[in-house]
Amino acid sequence: MLTRRHIRVKVMQSIYAMTQSQSQSLDKELKFLQNSANDTFKLYLLTFSLLKELHNMAVTQFEVAQKKYLATTQDKNLNKKIIDNQVFILISNNELLQDAINNAQMNCWDLDSEYVKIIYKKIIESDIYKRYVSEKKSDFNTDRDFVVDVFKEIVAPNEKIYDYIEGFNLTWIDDFSIVNTFILKLLKNVKPDSNEKYFVPKLFKNDDDKLFATDLLKKVTLNDEKLQSYIHEKTINWDKDRIAVLDNIIIKMAICEFLKFPTIPVKVTLNEYLEIAKEYSTEKSSIFINGILDNLSKEFQERNELNKIGRGLL
Repeated sequence: MLTRRHIRVKVMQSIYAMTQSQSQSLDKELKFLQNSANDTFKLYLLTFSLLKELHNMAVTQFEVAQKKYLATTQDKNLNKKIIDNQVFILISNNELLQDAINNAQMNCWDLDSEYVKIIYKKIIESDIYKRYVSEKKSDFNTDRDFVVDVFKEIVAPNEKIYDYIEGFNLTWIDDFSIVNTFILKLLKNVKPDSNEKYFVPKLFKNDDDKLFATDLLKKVTLNDEKLQSYIHEKTINWDKDRIAVLDNIIIKMAICEFLKFPTIPVKVTLNEYLEIAKEYSTEKSSIFINGILDNLSKEFQERNELNKIGRGLL
């Protein structure tokens, strides 16, 4: 679920928190990093719990309408397309997903049902829904396209949901786009025969990625003075206070990857941290960071200090 870039961002946030609190406890920061990663998965589960509740609401609305003593013609002919939507049914009937939601205690929309009602109302009033119910063809692809459009156009950008998530867990704000992008990709690629595990992905793609997260935090922290000395060498004429804290952390992390991670190509490290700088630091940070890292990588290569393993890693 978490890509290497997401992992780098998590480590950067951990180091930033460590810097701001002036903490000297590496164990504490490793725990913070693990909790931060786990919280991302909890947000994923909370979002899928919302999708399940939207389907449940459609079922409930239909059943209530049918039981009305003085049911109108509209009540009796209420459209069942959301109820019968094959993708919603796959999600709602997924026991592994429900177990994960329950274990993480993310099945909380029954206490905040007004948010579900707001989203459901927006769906029913949307052009997306009107097109869907008017479509004579009913197949898996049509159902999938509807769920994808609902998530992309109504659920993910909804400000009420954003506010709710911010109030639930402030650290989720940085994870919001990551989780939504991942869910959208899952929904676009779901198939009729997708097994239950499809909607319960691993937090880390493999053990290497999980190890990368802890190794990067450890190596940057334990080699802080040496990494900082490389930055000082390239910023002698700079006022130390002029270098943004995040820029400094990003540069140290990149230098650490240059020197301590022999299987990661230099170009990959450069590109990843420049993209992170564009998203998280100041407007001109990427230019400043690129200048220092490009300079250092060339010097390391000239001094045979990169020690990269495999072809194309320089």
